[in-house]
Amino acid sequence: MTSLAYVRVSTEDQSTDAQRHSISQLHNVEHWFADEATSGAIKALQRPGFAELFKFARKGDTLIVSAIDRLGRDTIDVLETVEALKSKGVAVVSMREGFDLSSPIGKAMLTMLAAVAELERSNIKARQMAGIERARAMGQKLGAPKKVDDLAVSAWRVENSATIQETAAQFGISIASVKRACASKPSVTVKGNENGW
Repeated sequence: MTSLAYVRVSTEDQSTDAQRHSISQLHNVEHWFADEATSGAIKALQRPGFAELFKFARKGDTLIVSAIDRLGRDTIDVLETVEALKSKGVAVVSMREGFDLSSPIGKAMLTMLAAVAELERSNIKARQMAGIERARAMGQKLGAPKKVDDLAVSAWRVENSATIQETAAQFGISIASVKRACASKPSVTVKGNENGW
């Protein structure tokens, strides 16, 4: 069984020294991993230092952090990170919270974390839905802006007496998009057969 430690700071003017000191006072750490000037908004497994730790960690290892928020910015991210470590058989100890995944209290805390994470997900979804309803009520169009300029497509096709296929190639759009663009304008005779090809 190996003791691992992970430290992280968000900005360049911060140092991991305090975290290293507090951990080394109580634990004999064999391998240290760090992410410096790395925002908590970046998911743990996408951070270079943590990704290296995760690759290195083996079943039976214990990961020590000074505080649980070093693993993630919010409960959802922390829970996903802890679950990923748990799936590898790695225990997690957070000194500030007294969080030890291998203990009964740690397992109970993990259950509470899962409940809080689920609540956060529900709240995020509720806020998104409220925002969508508010935007609709104000008459705002939702979704990605339309990428095809129907007028330009239709005009180019007429000016060049182009087929639907030629027009699609010119604009880098689908044949269906050309048909829709031309269907919304007055019909004009262009070269091609009756299907517009």
